[in-house]
Amino acid sequence: MVFLGILDDKHLQHVPATVVLAEEEHLRTAATEGLKRDPKNPDIILIPQPSADPNDPLNWPYVKKVVVISIIAFGSVLYAAVLAPLLSPALVVIAKEFDKPVGEITVISGYMLLVTAASGPIASAVSRKWGKRPVLIVSSLFGLLGTIIGSATRSYEGLTAGRVIQGGSISAFESLVISMIGDLFFVHQRGGFMTLIQFILAAASNFSAIIVGPIAGNLGWRYLFHMLIAFTALEVILLILFVPETTYIRDHRYDIDELAEDNLEDLAAAEKRHAGGKGVETSVDGVARVDTATSVPPALRPKKTFIQELAFINGTFSDDNLLQLLIAPFAVCLNVTVLWFVLLTGGISAFFVAQSYDIAPIFMAPPYSLDPAGAGYLSIGPFLGGLLGALFMGATLDPLIKWCAKKNNGIYEPEYRLLGMIPSIFAGIGLVLFGYTCQNHFSYYVTATFHGMDLFGIVCATVACSAYVIDAFRDMSSEIFIMNMVVKNLLFYGFSYFVNDWTEKNGPAIVFYVFGAIAFGMTFSTVIFFFWGKKYRSFWHRHNLLKKWGIRTHAEF
Repeated sequence: MVFLGILDDKHLQHVPATVVLAEEEHLRTAATEGLKRDPKNPDIILIPQPSADPNDPLNWPYVKKVVVISIIAFGSVLYAAVLAPLLSPALVVIAKEFDKPVGEITVISGYMLLVTAASGPIASAVSRKWGKRPVLIVSSLFGLLGTIIGSATRSYEGLTAGRVIQGGSISAFESLVISMIGDLFFVHQRGGFMTLIQFILAAASNFSAIIVGPIAGNLGWRYLFHMLIAFTALEVILLILFVPETTYIRDHRYDIDELAEDNLEDLAAAEKRHAGGKGVETSVDGVARVDTATSVPPALRPKKTFIQELAFINGTFSDDNLLQLLIAPFAVCLNVTVLWFVLLTGGISAFFVAQSYDIAPIFMAPPYSLDPAGAGYLSIGPFLGGLLGALFMGATLDPLIKWCAKKNNGIYEPEYRLLGMIPSIFAGIGLVLFGYTCQNHFSYYVTATFHGMDLFGIVCATVACSAYVIDAFRDMSSEIFIMNMVVKNLLFYGFSYFVNDWTEKNGPAIVFYVFGAIAFGMTFSTVIFFFWGKKYRSFWHRHNLLKKWGIRTHAEF
């Protein structure tokens, strides 16, 4: 048994994803002495180990990494955070203009999210084959085109067309962006960036509602599209100029978090050969790449120029056919931990989206009788709740896992990330109290407070779980987050059909009591994966169905 009661495994010498993270100088061994470490904190071993290639994204200057992830985060704000709730404060106004029930206007956003879900596996397959850069650029162009159509339309059908086209932009900025954190940053650096992205995906949409409500009420809902055009065009330009390809084929020995046998001595020897400019045929546990006498050693590869990094496609990163790549996101759900993650984060996020569907019908009707601007201002509560959740997780998650690793003799277990699930209990509490206070017509200050409480818990849950799976199963991270996005958006689409009618028929209390109860069950299920997660990681490595069926995931080169 390891620190905090995580059950140990007896089958493997080294369970993949269990790694030496913190090692004080006087405890270093011959095997770990040659490993690269954080220059600012020499006790921290870099996981995964960067190669000697200057084009390896792990070797990029930290400022460049931050610029890249900031541009992608800006795209996530525009497409993953703003687009879905863009029309929520104006649903009643649009329904009156087109003489349609509110439910039919809500379903337009549902169609957009259905397209998002359907395009996810395609984005995954193409990114696996030709990299993430072309997928991100094409996705941003879909967002720009759909926004232009939405700004010019004068009909229900035109608005539907614009929203459907916008749906093609969302999947990449909801899923690939998270796996890019694994491309660019080491394990001990990921928590803060994961928190930022999850805050954008879960909470930033509420800040947009604060803005779009007054715009829709004072200028008209079409101005939402007019103003968005400038931002989407800027994102296209920034992507083209400043976001190089982050997919990189690295010798599998460097991925010391994914191997069942460390072979650290062999890795250190290979590093010395590479540094000396020699290429020697090597093989490790049947999984390493081969360095031949004719290959260019990583240390001698020329650094790409700015113009070379502008290439739309940077080569082929997988020899698999597209059909096999399309299947991979669905196949990863054969892993029980992945399935749990997909259902938990998808379900808990869908409950929050259901609240956004209900905001206009509840608060623009008596006794509240708010206008679109007032309905938009109600999002201040969840925005602040999400912000507090993000700040809390950003400040505590990485220091917490470092502390746990040191208490565990320097050994890091990904399950330590799940300690961040403890505050997620507020998701269930907030959902239940939100339903109760809406049903009994409490002040909208009170309802907004509980709305913020549940988003605080949701942000904590999504950050903790996302950080856990990217550390525990990094070799499947692209497919995992694509599938997460698919399930979420299918749930969003499904909820758009019945949530408004269910709330109108039974009242908000019943609706959110049900959602809250399910959220509690999801939260408490974390206990299973915290204590038995390491054993299951070992079991999965020894009985990996994907390998048996010949389905490869993104890092298995």
